Amino acid sequence: MTATITSKGQITIPAKIRRKLGLKAGVVLEFDEDASFLKARHVFDEKKARAALGCAKDALPGHTAESWLSATRGRDVKLKK
Repeated sequence: MTATITSKGQITIPAKIRRKLGLKAGVVLEFDEDASFLKARHVFDEKKARAALGCAKDALPGHTAESWLSATRGRDVKLKK
């Protein structure tokens, strides 16, 4: 699979790769300038993730994360401590 860099330095990531990696419009990628090859990763928005923490704490009162995950996954789940 190939892609060509435009005169503006832009590149189109092939659709197959975008689907595989779950890349959608607006996703921010960070490039590793120290890598000896082209290396990019999805930028993790810590503020958005922290805002979601605990959002379901009142949804299943009396249940632990393990019991909730076990119920939704249909198998026994044990979280690492």
